[in-house]
This record gives sequence, C-alpha cells and structure tokens, in this order.
Amino acid sequence: MQSLLKFITCGSVDDGKSTLIGHMLYDAKLLFADQERALELDSKVGSNSGGIDYSLLLDGLMAEREQGITIDVAYRYFTTEKRSFIVADTPGHEEYTRNMAVGASFADLAVILVDASKGVLIQTRRHTRICALMGIRHVVYAINKMDLVDYEKYTYNQIVSDIKTMTEEYNFESLYTIPVSATVGDNITNPSKVMGWYKGKTLLSYLEDIDVSDKSDQGGFVLPIQRVSRPDRTFRGFQGQIEVGEIHEGDEVLVLPNDTTAEVKSIHNMTEKVTEAVRGEAVTVELDREIDVSRGCVMVKDVSLHVSKMFTAKLLWMDDSKLVEGKNYYLKIGTQLVPAVVMNIKHKVDVNTGQKVKAERLFKNEIAICDISCSDKIVYDIFANHKELGSFILIDRITNMTSACGVVEHPLRREGNLTWHEMDITRDLRAKQKDQQPKTIWLTGLSGAGKSTLVNALEKRLFAEGKHTMVMDGDNVRMGLNKDLTFKESDRIENIRRVAEVSKLMNDAGLIVLTSFISPFVRDRRSAREIIGEDNFVEVYVATSIEECEKRDVKGLYKKARAGEIPNFSGITSPYEKPENPQIVIDTAGQTVEESVEYLMKEIRKFIQ
Repeated sequence: MQSLLKFITCGSVDDGKSTLIGHMLYDAKLLFADQERALELDSKVGSNSGGIDYSLLLDGLMAEREQGITIDVAYRYFTTEKRSFIVADTPGHEEYTRNMAVGASFADLAVILVDASKGVLIQTRRHTRICALMGIRHVVYAINKMDLVDYEKYTYNQIVSDIKTMTEEYNFESLYTIPVSATVGDNITNPSKVMGWYKGKTLLSYLEDIDVSDKSDQGGFVLPIQRVSRPDRTFRGFQGQIEVGEIHEGDEVLVLPNDTTAEVKSIHNMTEKVTEAVRGEAVTVELDREIDVSRGCVMVKDVSLHVSKMFTAKLLWMDDSKLVEGKNYYLKIGTQLVPAVVMNIKHKVDVNTGQKVKAERLFKNEIAICDISCSDKIVYDIFANHKELGSFILIDRITNMTSACGVVEHPLRREGNLTWHEMDITRDLRAKQKDQQPKTIWLTGLSGAGKSTLVNALEKRLFAEGKHTMVMDGDNVRMGLNKDLTFKESDRIENIRRVAEVSKLMNDAGLIVLTSFISPFVRDRRSAREIIGEDNFVEVYVATSIEECEKRDVKGLYKKARAGEIPNFSGITSPYEKPENPQIVIDTAGQTVEESVEYLMKEIRKFIQ
C-alpha cells in the first residue's frame, strides 16, 4: 500500500515527541549514512549522557537544541516498503500552541504523546481538542517513558482509562493506544521485550497499515476560483484546485455567490487539454459564455452550499492581544478574503472539562464559540460537511498576523429572515435635491484637542452657506443613542460602529455629517471608513499635542486619569493611535478658532464641492 500518510506528533512539553520520531527513523534505517554519523557526533556534546539523542534529527533550531524543546514545526518526509509519510513534529509548550495548530491543519492522523510518569495533562487535553477542531479523525496515543514506571501494565491501563473518558465527547473514527519508550525504542519499530503483556502493534506498523481515506459522502463538485486567466482576447479561463468531486466537458455548473450558470466548454490540466478532472487536480476551466467570475467565487455542481454574511464558528484564538467583541479582522475562507467582525462571544470552552464558560473576551490559546459577520456575502459550508469551505482564519488588519483559526458550526438563521429593500428615492436623488455632496467629516484626536469646538464652528459656516448638515459629538451621542454602552473595550468599539452606521444613514439622506470622536484606534476608524464608504469618509486628524491638551483640560479629565481615577483614558492609561493617512491634518495650538476653521473650510471644500 504505497499511499501517503500525513501525521503530526503532539503532546505536552518534554513528552518525547522529537525523540520518538528520531528513534523511528534511526531504527527503521531511514537515514543516510552521513545523517547517522552527524547524529552520533552531535549527541556526544548533548545532554543524553553520551547516548544517541534522537531528538536532534527533528530539533533543527539552535534554541531548540539549547533548551531541549521543540519551538517550530519540523516536517520530515520518509518512506518504507509499505507507505510514504510526512510527519510534522509540533511543539508542546503552551506558548507555541499556534505552531501546533498549523501542523494539525495539514494532517490526517495525530500521534499524541503522554508521559507515563505524569499521565494526562492539560496540554494533552488542549492538543486533543485542537486536533478534533482541525478535523483530524484518527488519533494514536503513545504512552511514552514506560521505562520510568518500570513498564507497569497497571499504570498503562490507568492512563488508557483516562484517555477513553477524555475522548468520549469527540467523534474520532479510530483511536489506538500504544505503550512505548522513545529513548529505549520499545514498541516503536520493534516489539518490546520487556512488555510482553502488550499484544498490539508497534507504532510504525500501525501507521503503515491504518486506512485514513475519507469515507464521507462528499457528493457533487466544488472548485474555489483562485485566478482568472486571460492570455488573449480569445480565451478566459478560471483556475483553481478541485476540492470536491469531478468535472467533465459539457457539464452545467453554477457560480456562487453570483448564482449564475454556464456550461463547461473546455478543461485544461497544466498545458494539456483534458475532457475531465478530479479532486486534487489544479485546472483551468473555460465556460461557454461570459459571466461575472473572479477570485473568491466558487464553481459548483450538484452540491448545496451556504451563501450569506453571518455564521457561528468555533475559534482557537492564537494572538497575543485579546479578542473582544466588535473587533474587525480579515476572514479568509477558501480563496475568499473579506473584512469581518466577531459580533459576540457566545461562550468559551474549558479545555479541561469541555464545559461552556461565559466570556466577554478571549486570550491566547483559548477556544470559544462566536458569531461572525462578514462585510459581503461569502460561500461556505458547515465544517462537518465540507472541510475545505468550512475552515477559515482571521487575520489582524494592522499586523497581517494570523489571529485565529476556526471552523463553521452553522449559519445564523436570523440573516435568512432579512431582505434588503431597494427604495425608489435614492441617495443620489436626495443629494441632488439638496445640491451638495454628502460626506462624513470624521474628526479624531485627543481629548481637549478642540474637536467639538471645531465641528460646532464648521457647522455654522456650512449652514450659513446653505449646506444641510448634522453634527455627531462624542459626549452627546453617549448621553443618547449609546447611553447603554460603558467604556470597556468592546463597548468602545460598538460606540464607533453605531456612529458610523448612523453617519452612513445620514449621508444616504443627503446630509453632510460632522463627527467629533477621540476614536483612538486605527482599526476602529478603518472599520468606520468601510461602513460609511471609502469615497464618503474624510478623516481629519486634530493633531494637538498631549501637553497642549492637558493645559486646556477644561473637564479636569487628564488630572483624574493621571491620578488613576479614570481607567482606559486615551493618551494616558490607554494608547491613542495616530491616523496613518488622514486627508486633513490640523494642529490647533497657537491658532484661534477662526483661523483653524478657515483652514478646515478651505480643505473640506475639496471634498464637498
């Protein structure tokens, strides 16, 4: 059986993951002579009392060798007479859980190590839960370091009992336990001579024989579009890798989310023209007519997928910064990339017990059930039905780091009950009636920078010129529309979101909106810009220094903040992130109100006339 098995090794710190795989490669004679010689030489300067340190075959980073732990994921390819393998040796330290999750995302099977002298630990439970989250359905528990417990059958049986209790909530297709000693080599490639009570397979023989083929009934055809190929005006093809099923010339396909149909005119596999293609092949599909297809669309046949903006998901949070409700990210699912917001955290999952725990925020390595809303409709499915279109990542919009990985649990039903109604009186008609260009002039800056004073004076000037305006001031909004919100981070995010939505409605009514909000975070202002619209959002940075703001301090807020009486005060106990590319910048220090307004009017006219 010359099939490929992709598997990972995981477990707690110092459970012997790298040693186990290294010993397997060594005993199975899967090393080149120079690799074997280098291993023997490196081991002499290691910490294994002169014996061979098999972990050195996997731990390639200097920091890994110095600390004796795995930090990054180490991939190794090897082959035996029966099978080919790719193994991802993943770190056990909680700090590097995100690296373990990356390794789990590619694997068909997990080898989870358990230290026989310690039993099932929290990290064992966490890694089991992550493996289940990532869709791994075949698990082997290698009970390692049996030599430290004198190869006792009772100890092994007790751990096996704990494992069975722990895994009752998971729907693994196969689960196998093996007592091993990674250092000595018992039951890795050869049966142990000191554990005659164990009658099962060795680890290598089990991995060679297990069938991990996908037995789920994934009918139909699914092709996420990665690229549109247009080498000349006579050809337009849609490229991607077939994730489900097969396709033939002449088949009628449906393209989502546009919901348009066409017939397959031709199929190209690399440079070769073929009449059919199957799952796993990268193809170019030409259709018989011109329809709107771009990257992120999904070509399907005989399959029902969800097309909507909102769904419930299970998340593994991997970012150093915490997740709070209302934060915006990029969501990548299949070939689709869209802005998305975590609307609410329904509950987090206790790694130890699996119980639901109420939570308002998530910290690194925590798992939770969340509701997510995307800016546009996306094509997806429940993870249990289609792994390829049911798994996603969240990307930080500032750092571009992966903040979370997750799987779709189910669509949100409430979205299906809503329909957007197009009205006969449009935004353009209202703008023409008022003879003006509706815009949102968004003033941001520290408390005391002069924002409220400026918008008040600006509105008077615009009103005198016959413009139709509306002012939204931070304090005023907090005393009305948003009086139910506190000043905790999630509520501050929601405060800005509501203001942006209301500003958009007022722009749709044809009004020029002037806002005065500290809005200290780049991501929140970026979200407001997306809600209101890139062409309708004018960011004005009131760049008055904090020293000047403190001098003014009419409300005495800075004094209270420095005394510790006001938490999360922008510029003092909470950061203020300066705008990246504001359209207008003004520093009110040393200027009269009239001078400042005169300058702003000159700049704003570029956008509203």
